[in-house]
Amino acid sequence: MVCLHATDPATVFLSTWARVEGMTVSDLEAALYVERSLVKHLAMRRTMFVFARETMGFVQAGASDRVADSERRRLIRDVEKAGLHPNGERWLSAACEHVLAVLSDGRQASSSQLRDEIPLLEGSIAYGQGKPWGGQVPVGPRVLTTLSAAGRIVRATNDGGWTISRPRWASTRSWLGEEIAPHTQREGVARLVEQWLRVFGPGTAADIKWWLGSTVAAVRRALGDLHAVEVDLDGQTGYLLGDDLEATEPVEPWAALLPALDPTTMGWLEREWYLGQHKAQVFDTNGNAGPTAWWDGRIVGGWRQSDTGDVVLQMLEDVGAEGRRALEHEAARLTEWLGGTRVRPRFPSPLSRVAGAGQ
Repeated sequence: MVCLHATDPATVFLSTWARVEGMTVSDLEAALYVERSLVKHLAMRRTMFVFARETMGFVQAGASDRVADSERRRLIRDVEKAGLHPNGERWLSAACEHVLAVLSDGRQASSSQLRDEIPLLEGSIAYGQGKPWGGQVPVGPRVLTTLSAAGRIVRATNDGGWTISRPRWASTRSWLGEEIAPHTQREGVARLVEQWLRVFGPGTAADIKWWLGSTVAAVRRALGDLHAVEVDLDGQTGYLLGDDLEATEPVEPWAALLPALDPTTMGWLEREWYLGQHKAQVFDTNGNAGPTAWWDGRIVGGWRQSDTGDVVLQMLEDVGAEGRRALEHEAARLTEWLGGTRVRPRFPSPLSRVAGAGQ
């Protein structure tokens, strides 16, 4: 994979379980928090992902710098509008300097600990004024989001179980032992597009633009830099890398239970070829995918957990006896692996909200 979605913390573990035989929670936690070969980072589409450490330089240049610039400009505007400081840029620079100073000695600290020590992180900004869903959002976490998107700080150890996100923050240098390697934006975008094509290709320029959260011009430039080859996708123009044009060998039908926001479910913009007519059941109105059941390369349903923690299939179509047996086997495996731990999707799909559907 290019990366794993991490907006929902459980997704990282369940996506890995689906792909790595024998994987345990402690295995992945060791990679994240001990070996630090995997890093949580805000990147494409202002979304949290887990990346291999060696790719961080290209991720930063190709996606995260763009997110950081947007976050910084929005925060400066909102601070001034809320009356927290007349010069939002000066206020943000000072707040960032204080955070970096507190974390400079290799210390890890939670958001609340940093707020208690740094007065500039206090205060809140109103949102949705006059709306029933309006309220106040604290400004401190937005400063940390801006710093992390810029690659200055990272989410270090987690002050909770694997289904909960309560990160302690650390400076990037202290956590990784070095700063993120610098690259040009053009080089970063090209490397991200290259990785996407390796994993998800063939795909269209629209697929890549959506996944990258960038512009058509940037995608076209990257495809040119990579000398990507045009291929026909049922009348649409798709792309592959020049050394990846050999026909793939047929594979036996396979079953998989993937979690909410799994990178395969979320890998393309144009999903009809593997999603069929199930979009309204599997995705919420904001485009977040719930847990899915796959048979032979297509989404055929979803899954949920019962009150006792058992994994229950929610079929949306008949996959025949062989497919049903294979998916029931996966459900039993996942039930055993979870061992009673309840996983509740942060962004439940309509199907995952329906108790008893398709059992």
